[in-house]
Order: sequence, then C-alpha cells, then structure tokens
Amino acid sequence: MDNKFPHIDPLDHLEYMRYALSLARRSPPKPTNFRVGAVLVDEAANRILSTGYTLESPGNTHAEQCALQKYFADDAQHPSENQVEAALPLHTVLYTTMEPCQSRSAGNLPCVDRILATQSGDHQAIQTVYIGVKEPETFVAANAGQSKLEQAGIVCIHVPGLEEEILQVATEGHGLS
Repeated sequence: MDNKFPHIDPLDHLEYMRYALSLARRSPPKPTNFRVGAVLVDEAANRILSTGYTLESPGNTHAEQCALQKYFADDAQHPSENQVEAALPLHTVLYTTMEPCQSRSAGNLPCVDRILATQSGDHQAIQTVYIGVKEPETFVAANAGQSKLEQAGIVCIHVPGLEEEILQVATEGHGLS
C-alpha cells in the first residue's frame, strides 16, 4: 500500500467518500466553482491510485480531471491521459463528492467524457462511480452526468450519509445565505 494515501478498509464506501470530502476542503472557495474531491481506487487490490480536488492543477480544473491527470503523470510507465483505457486497472472505481459534469466551458473536456474514455472494447476500466450528491443547478441546469454514465453501462451508486456536509463544503465561497 502506498503510504502517501490513508488505509481504508475494502468496500468502506462511506470512508472513501469521507476521504474525498477531505480533499474537497483543500479546494479554494470561489463563487464560480463547486469544491469537489475525487479518489481513484483499484477496487480489486483496495489501493488508492490517485486523488484530486477542484482547482488542484492549473486552470479551471475539476476533481476527477485532476485525479486522472495525476495518475498518468505519476508514473513513466503510464501513457498519456489520451490513452487511459489501456492503463487503468480493470477494476478501477471513482469516488467523487459530486456528480461528474457533462458539460464544461470551451477547451475543457467534461469529466463524464474523461470517465467514458477509460472504456475501450473489452477493457472497461472505470465501471463504477460512487457519488456523494447530485450536482445542484447553480451553474448548469439539470446536469445529466450520471444519466450519461449509466447509458454507457457505468454503474453510479449514491453513497448516503454526508450530503449536507458535502453541499456545505461544495458551495463555500458562493456567498449564499
């Protein structure tokens, strides 16, 4: 087990979501972004592969994007993010505090499309996405990220228990009362 990540018991979905929430807290509060955390896990080996949070990398980066980009940047044997389908372990899952986005501003690939890029022929890398909350309609009306993933055969599972805390962290900096 890599010592840079905490040990979490196998299939402890709530604890993985708590870890993702701790990452979301690292994101700088801004009125134009949700603070989101993501954890990429090899579920078969119970090994955290990478993590990310909103604005962790330069630019208007999202948590899932940062986790995937860091995974491919951490190891010379991994190909570029454009070739993710061949590099992620088969039983990779994603924990994200908020439903992955289905649309982005110009020049940014939506997180749903990044997840779908892990699917290629018989190699279905990310098969499950664990979600803390659906995306509020603050920036995008009716985000259909979860629906798009499910239509592609990716299982989306809500992890209950932290919704209020996730939304509080996610909207910090929005100036809402």
